[in-house]
Formats: sequence, structure tokens, C-alpha cells
Amino acid sequence: MNRYEAYGPTVLRIALGIIFLAHSAYLKVFVFTIPGTVGFFESLGLPAVSAYAVMAAEIIGGTLLILGVRVRETAAVLGIVSLGATWAHFGAGWVFSNQGGGWEYPLFLAVACGVQFLLGPGAFRVRFPSEQVPA
Repeated sequence: MNRYEAYGPTVLRIALGIIFLAHSAYLKVFVFTIPGTVGFFESLGLPAVSAYAVMAAEIIGGTLLILGVRVRETAAVLGIVSLGATWAHFGAGWVFSNQGGGWEYPLFLAVACGVQFLLGPGAFRVRFPSEQVPA
């Protein structure tokens, strides 16, 4: 094994964590506001509670990724959330800079989450006493 191999998943994990935190905590909460985000979800025919679930998943998931806690499970959940966002933005076209945001960015996040799921946490992560360190 290359001695630097564990750092690739680490960089991806931390970058994804920061992106999800910024996308939810900043964009959805402060820029669009919580009522605005809920309104967008409702305009898609989704229940208001789904907006809160997505914001919670992105904020908690982003934090877990940065810390390196339950990385595969977190990446799987955020990948599903990102596929949902791909569906939500599909009508706006490919480019995310389009009016209403296209689906290229959320699809890329879904793929990146899938890669993170396959790679695992990498180096520099929080370990709990119950976790065994590989020999």
C-alpha cells in the first residue's frame, strides 16, 4: 500500500463535509432562510418536514464526515439526499448556474458520496473505544 493512499479519502471526506455544512447551514438556513427552504420543498410537492430532514441530514452528516465518524453510512445517506436534490433540480437543466439551479452539482455530490462510501474514512478520524484499529 502506498503510504499516501489513506490521504485521498481523507481529503475527499473533509471537503464533502465542508460542502454539505456550507450548503445547508449557510445557504439553506441563512441565504434562502428556513421558511424559504420549506417553501421550495413544498413547491415540489414534498411535505415541509422533508426540508427539515434534509437540512438536518446535511448539517449532521457534514459534521460527521469532517470528524470521520460513521463515514460509509453518512456518505450513503448524503448520497441519497444528493440524488433527491438531482431530481429536484432536474427541470432547471444541466448547469447549476441556471435559473433554479441545474442538476450537475447535486449529481456530482451523489457520485462523490458514492466514492467516499467505497473508499471509507481514510486517515485522521475520530475513533470510538468500541472500534478496533486494523492491524
